[in-house]
Amino acid sequence: MIAAVAAGCGGAQSSDVAKGRIETVGVEQFAELITRKDVRLIDVRTPKEYAEGHLEGSENIDVKAPDFAERIKDIKGTVAVYCRSGKRSLTAAGQLSTNGCSVYNLGGGILAWQKAGCKTTTVETDIFSTRNGKLVKIHALMHACIRIEYDGREIEVDPCANLNGRTVDYSAFPKADIILVTHDHFDHFDTATINMLSTEKTLLVMNRACAEKMDGKRMDNGDKMSVGTYISIEAVPAYNTTKGHQQFHPKKRDNGYILCLDGLRIYIAGDTEDIPEMSKVKNIDIAFLPCNQPYTMTPEQLVRAAKMVKPKALFPYHYGETDVTGIAEQLPDIDVRIRHYE
Repeated sequence: MIAAVAAGCGGAQSSDVAKGRIETVGVEQFAELITRKDVRLIDVRTPKEYAEGHLEGSENIDVKAPDFAERIKDIKGTVAVYCRSGKRSLTAAGQLSTNGCSVYNLGGGILAWQKAGCKTTTVETDIFSTRNGKLVKIHALMHACIRIEYDGREIEVDPCANLNGRTVDYSAFPKADIILVTHDHFDHFDTATINMLSTEKTLLVMNRACAEKMDGKRMDNGDKMSVGTYISIEAVPAYNTTKGHQQFHPKKRDNGYILCLDGLRIYIAGDTEDIPEMSKVKNIDIAFLPCNQPYTMTPEQLVRAAKMVKPKALFPYHYGETDVTGIAEQLPDIDVRIRHYE
């Protein structure tokens, strides 16, 4: 990527602001900076601008959003920021510097980046922080397929490489440290992909029906396990309640999971309706709730489920052709993120 940048890009200008330091740099230096693991990359434009194209690996925190100050208050260390032309990102840099951050601002913004021939992407990556400041990157890949990166570990949920012509190239991903499988339906339990992602060290977690078909760690509803010091997994109920639909996902057979990464609690509901057990799912930071009747929930059920779980961020998933665009306005206190799967 650096080789594609035109020589002679703008030099650096720096200024001290409060506790931190701000430095405006050219494209070439910015490109080098964001390859460092200790640099956090933030796109401060609007979500619409971000969706139209952004720097790979960046997280989107809109500097003009009313909750911007709240969302950046725990960010520390070295940060790289950019916007369209460099003006909004300089404003964001000023606020970040008050946290003690060392902030690098991309001079000329994404316009300068693109003019220099550097690539952007439209693939959405959602980035969260744990209580100890570790980054968790979440990729909503397709259907029920979720990829999670945390502290050098690769976690895959219901990996499925091909579904009715839609595909995920799992061969491009690192081998998995943990694989979670909710149940044995073909769109969740793809043995060839699981084998391709696995090594002898991979922890494969699944419900009883899957464990009877493949060698893995069986978890039943209510079971809990720890993986080292900072990771825990809890299997929770996932089933249908609507009359005439119960055969799809019977009670006590399939799993949802609560995955805790250094205090960040992620609820992956699996194939389920708005079951009463959701009222016991507490302190959730991120929830994945399915939306495609007759197999899972209607949008109305999903809204009821979200009001029971009360996550900070909500991803409708598994939604196929279901229209989920009206969900966000019904949940004004939850950060609803609609992701357009590949």
